Amino acid sequence: METHKKQAFLKFFLIYFLSVAILILTAGVFYYNQMKNQFLQSEEFSMISYARDIKMGNDLSKYRGTFSHTPPKRLDKFINIDNFTILKDKFMKYIPKNRYGDYIQIFKSKKSFDKKIDKLKLQIAITQLILLLLFGIISYKLAKSALKPLEESINKLDKFAKDLIHDLNTPIASIKLNMQILDKDERLKENSAIKRIKKSTAAISELYENLTILLEEETFQLQNVDIVKIARENIAIQKQLYPNINFVVDNEPLFFKTNPKAIKQILQNLISNACKYNKKDGYVKIYAKDKKLYIEDSGVGIKHPDKIFERSFSERNSSGIGLDIVNRLAKSLHLKIEVSSTEKGSTFVLTMS
Repeated sequence: METHKKQAFLKFFLIYFLSVAILILTAGVFYYNQMKNQFLQSEEFSMISYARDIKMGNDLSKYRGTFSHTPPKRLDKFINIDNFTILKDKFMKYIPKNRYGDYIQIFKSKKSFDKKIDKLKLQIAITQLILLLLFGIISYKLAKSALKPLEESINKLDKFAKDLIHDLNTPIASIKLNMQILDKDERLKENSAIKRIKKSTAAISELYENLTILLEEETFQLQNVDIVKIARENIAIQKQLYPNINFVVDNEPLFFKTNPKAIKQILQNLISNACKYNKKDGYVKIYAKDKKLYIEDSGVGIKHPDKIFERSFSERNSSGIGLDIVNRLAKSLHLKIEVSSTEKGSTFVLTMS
């Protein structure tokens, strides 16, 4: 199951399961309190029965080991008839002996009560586990059913996107081929309109490559690649588009276990932006340090570096889709990207997490 489908399935499942789980647990707590109160009432009634047998002079041998009492005594304060006290290991209750204010203090061991409570807790726990398991299976089935129409819609959308991107390949290839022909004409080399078309063609081509690699997001194969080497290959392309920028690339290799196509696209987008928003006669430096790759530029800076990877955010009239794709690909590759920026330029730091 693909990542976005897993996330949708998990959300549906958790909504169903947690809703029922809360009801089951709440019902269990309510039932436990109700039964506990019944047990306590039963204990109090048994103490009243014991006191009745004392008053009537009946045989108390059947109570031995469980009940005990003190001789009748007169108390200075009024005792409520409903008095019932729960002590650490026993219950205690005052029962009136006569109408003159004499009371018998009755004690009963909590052992039988504690056994009932332990048994009750076990019964409730087992019942709740069975119910949670049952509703877990039901929630799984419901989540699968709810996901099916969504999955069908996503598959249709993916197919449409793949067909659309595939159809874009022919006109893009034709435009690039014709631009190469125009490049050979010495009269057009300094033509400003041709330069603009050339940059627009590069932008369309870059967008096409972004969308193509994004469709492969769920099937990335990882391998050890030298990302400095990939950056160097990308810079060779950027030099043709930005001849006035000074490129500095460290020769020290840096290996990441990643997908070659995806990391190439990430570097292409970051380096392209570093060039696009650079100053006249500026620079782009790429170097490895402490197992991290640094992409540093002398550009105009980024006002909100903490927001640039948000799809809805953009600076300087850019679409923002390039960095959004960078962010998505980085998450798929477990690649951490940090950004720092001032008016003198920006620095992107890539680290394998």
